[in-house]
Amino acid sequence: MDKITRKELIKKYIEFFKSKGHKEIPNASLIPANDPSVLFTTAGMHPIVPYLLGQPHPLGKRLTNVQRCIRTGDIDDVGDTYHHTLFEMLGNWSVGDYFKKEAIEFSFEFLTKILKIPLERFAVSVFAGDKDAPRDEEAAKTWLSLGVKKERIAYLPKENNWWETPSPGPCGPDTEMFYWKPNNKPAPKTFDSNDNNWVEIWNDVLMQYKKDESGKYTEAKQKNIDTGMGVERTVSILNNLEDNYLSDSFLPIIQKIEKLSGKKYSENEKETRHMRIIADHIKAAVFIVADGVTPSNTERGYVLRRLIRRAVRYGKTLGLKQFSKEICLEVFKIYDDYEELKNNKQKILDEIEKEETKFNLTLEDGLALAKTLFDKKNPLSKEKANKLRSLSLKRMEEIIEDLLTKKKNKEDYSIKEFKISEKEIDESMITAKEAFDLYQSFGFPLDLIIGLAIEQNLLIDTKGFNEEFKKHQELSRTASAGQFKSGLADNGEQTKKLHTATHLLNSALRIVLKNQSIHQKGSNITAERLRFDFNFDRKLTPEEIKQIEDLINEKIKAKLEVKREELSPKKAIEQGAEAEFGAKYPEVVSVYTIIDKTDKRGFFSKEICTGPHVSNTSELTKFKISKEESSAAGVRRIKAVLS
Repeated sequence: MDKITRKELIKKYIEFFKSKGHKEIPNASLIPANDPSVLFTTAGMHPIVPYLLGQPHPLGKRLTNVQRCIRTGDIDDVGDTYHHTLFEMLGNWSVGDYFKKEAIEFSFEFLTKILKIPLERFAVSVFAGDKDAPRDEEAAKTWLSLGVKKERIAYLPKENNWWETPSPGPCGPDTEMFYWKPNNKPAPKTFDSNDNNWVEIWNDVLMQYKKDESGKYTEAKQKNIDTGMGVERTVSILNNLEDNYLSDSFLPIIQKIEKLSGKKYSENEKETRHMRIIADHIKAAVFIVADGVTPSNTERGYVLRRLIRRAVRYGKTLGLKQFSKEICLEVFKIYDDYEELKNNKQKILDEIEKEETKFNLTLEDGLALAKTLFDKKNPLSKEKANKLRSLSLKRMEEIIEDLLTKKKNKEDYSIKEFKISEKEIDESMITAKEAFDLYQSFGFPLDLIIGLAIEQNLLIDTKGFNEEFKKHQELSRTASAGQFKSGLADNGEQTKKLHTATHLLNSALRIVLKNQSIHQKGSNITAERLRFDFNFDRKLTPEEIKQIEDLINEKIKAKLEVKREELSPKKAIEQGAEAEFGAKYPEVVSVYTIIDKTDKRGFFSKEICTGPHVSNTSELTKFKISKEESSAAGVRRIKAVLS
């Protein structure tokens, strides 16, 4: 099996699927277009959701690409050998074309013929079946026909081998491919999915069914294939690396951190973890800023701020000062195939450095507050403090918990070994609330708070802190996962109507405000309302808002046809179509035109867009702007409904 680099893997994958009749689609922005279900693009399938739901793709039914993705639900897990906030996902899709047999054959050919994975180190899992759908014998038979032995095929339940979203829509079984990692011992004859020596290398989702509102499963009219192969994991596996951070997607960053800190990776477990967090978080921040996000206290901006601040915080534990620029430069070198990074290099450096500087000042304020807080406490004697700290952290927590419990019950107590009185606990204890306030307000990690407390011979209620932290973590997971729980964008009738309304609004703004340089800067559509961001440097007047509403309602009453056609991006723009500035488009795109013969151009609106839309504006009800406000510097936000 040959060694392989990140760029080589991507090239081999794309070329292979092109040879199988697939068209390459662009690596889309991390900011999902018109999808309120997530804050970021979390999988390669996100940009093609409308097509999986039935919309025809301009490039046909066979698609492939590499997609940058962000997942924020496990930011706090980053630091081990395989969790990442930003990662690249290779994928190939069939939107109503080939199905199980061909998808499995393609996967097998690529893994064994192109990547040269030996069959003796290969195993698969398929769906075991349940009350909703039968055992996936078709997938199993296909694997058997390719030479995979039956002992290497595991039938697993829905929790392992089934894909669906919480909302109604496409769903179905999947089949996962595994690789035997150890080089020093042969793979066992029988595949055991619980054996961690078997690592998942690829997943084919077989969208065979459709789930309705009542939770019932029926055969889908359009059957789809959605596959996913993580670049970082696959490169590590193929290079016999036990640690993804030693692959070429991370190693230059790790080496730069080693140089800046004077510390060696892998020598100290805690420091190694901190190096991984810095490498991961700064890399993710670079890509997020490149796609137009800046640090803030809400939504994507909050995630970005949190990533930068965590990196800075852990940098301090390694003795790093004002280091983010040096790390960013290594990210640019690794990902020099991303035009988005090249085109926004200075902006990325400025935004991340600015946030690093701002957070360093916040930390200084926090240290001053911590000193004031700690100075108010009476430390234990050095003898007692040292005895306590000679215990394991777990034992120390048990002692403190015991003292706190007895104190609550107003019992007399004394631990003979240490003879610590209630008064001493009161005076020397940093409470869970005090410790967590330092964490939440100033970004102090518990180990930094403990370090400061040790210097002062103070105790900390670490158990209480960890309970507070778990609550905070759960809230962060929920917020970071996005505002809604659906895994696919809602493409219901009301959403389609509101999507069309954003096109009317986009044009109406330019007409009413007499400013042709106004363009969409972002949108978010749910079944209840639309949210539309546009570049403009002042608040709209009540008169302007009414004029915009009146113009849109006039076009709704005019019953204008909404026409979809497929054009090259160049031709679409030449014809007056709105396009996203700097966006990468495939060679053929969908263009939606709201035809208006009273307009000298022949249309009221023309935009490059994936859809879906209504076929006539008469399907829309009355348009009403519910709010107009600032979104960012030079950007206004309109929220509107169809009443």
